[in-house]
Amino acid sequence: MPLAIPLAVELAAVALGALQGALFAGAFTDRHIDVLGAVMVGVGLALGGSVLRDLLLGEAPVVIRGEWYVLVAVVAALVGMSLQQLFARLTPVILPLDAVTIGLFGAIGTSKALDLQVPAIPAVLVGTVSAVGGSVIRDLMLNLPVAFLHVGSLYAVAAAAGAALLVLLIAAGAAILDAVIAGVALTTATRLLAVRFGWSFPEQRALVVRRRRSRGPA
Repeated sequence: MPLAIPLAVELAAVALGALQGALFAGAFTDRHIDVLGAVMVGVGLALGGSVLRDLLLGEAPVVIRGEWYVLVAVVAALVGMSLQQLFARLTPVILPLDAVTIGLFGAIGTSKALDLQVPAIPAVLVGTVSAVGGSVIRDLMLNLPVAFLHVGSLYAVAAAAGAALLVLLIAAGAAILDAVIAGVALTTATRLLAVRFGWSFPEQRALVVRRRRSRGPA
């Protein structure tokens, strides 16, 4: 059974990622980011995960071989930058948009790995990298701390949960689009609930080893 996701779905994910990236860059008004900078951040977010995914899979990056990926990313980034003030009024939409984008990239990466006969657990890893890779590129370009490495994000956890569900459903014989919808829904719900209820992993701490005092002779 072919596991490739339709090109239209991939391009929709690219457009959402570029739009969200340009909006994110535009919010930093104090940095005086120019048009090219905002577009590059949008393109980096939209295509970064796909490039990392293909490198992990030993494939030539599809964003270079495909004629539509870069074009869609640039156009969507320009739209996001041009309509910055309009989208600023829709702030409650940005977080769900980000969550859905993570879910879509995770599902696309996982399904491509499975289509190339990658085993289940590495396929989940590929999907997770595909989901968070764009945000890593975005944060590096803007000289920000990488978001998913810090307490309170649950980016990677949400992406891995959706990728794992997709793998399980495919193994159970589900159709690829049904598995993708379920995986994206789980990723989106996990991310939004984590923000709503403040779910996070505890901050790392060094282990404290307490030595028992040896008793001297009685």
